[in-house]
Amino acid sequence: MADGTRGTLAGQHAVVTGGGRGLGAAIAAALAGDGADVTLMGRTRARLDERAGAIARAAGVRVRAVACDVADPASVAGAFHEAVAGLGDVRILVNGAGQADAAWLVDTPLDAWRRMLDVNLTGAFLCMQQVLPAMTAAGAGRIVNLASTAGLKGYARVAAYCASKHGLVGLTRAAALEAARSGVTINAVCPGYAEETDMLQAAVENVRRATGKSADEAKAILVRQSPRGRLVTPAEVADAVRWLCSAAASAITGQAIAVAAGEVM
Repeated sequence: MADGTRGTLAGQHAVVTGGGRGLGAAIAAALAGDGADVTLMGRTRARLDERAGAIARAAGVRVRAVACDVADPASVAGAFHEAVAGLGDVRILVNGAGQADAAWLVDTPLDAWRRMLDVNLTGAFLCMQQVLPAMTAAGAGRIVNLASTAGLKGYARVAAYCASKHGLVGLTRAAALEAARSGVTINAVCPGYAEETDMLQAAVENVRRATGKSADEAKAILVRQSPRGRLVTPAEVADAVRWLCSAAASAITGQAIAVAAGEVM
């Protein structure tokens, strides 16, 4: 992190869903490092508590953990009520909660299809509904939806995931137009496969099962999709989100920014 950005989000309350691990945890740490108070949301309270403590100690800001199932409207409403009561109105929302399953389209069960849409798309929709009224009333706010390169292109054997992430990019663009005159910006960040994440581990396992190759060979297949010959890191994704949440990005809205080492151009 550049020293010139430290503290630029001081006094702002950021909510990060899926904040207990992977990209969500990296994003939460980056926002806290810039001075934001952070509420971590996720389904596993013990993991959230552990992560919240680590971030608070490192950044010296207030960090709270709130259990939330983003696919459940009542859970979302209760979680945001608790978050606002604890740290005040939300000025930054990062929709980082997500799930991925792999199957050929014809073999995808309807419940798996619905789960992808509920978590990856409807969950973001519900969370945005919770924060937009206060943001627009204040004339300021940042929403960043963590989509995927699967929201910008197709991949075989993940039709439900691709559909949900394409939907999230469309939701981002539509909502950004609605909020354009309010001072609220709404963008999507679209990572490729990122190191040290559950999504990468699941992808490696899916390739391994489909090809019979070892885990290292399966990971190498994923790496070859990148023109730069490497995967991205959680820190690189977090830096993109951090910038979109800053005053420097006030003219950026309705965008879907690929952080994918050149995989999507």
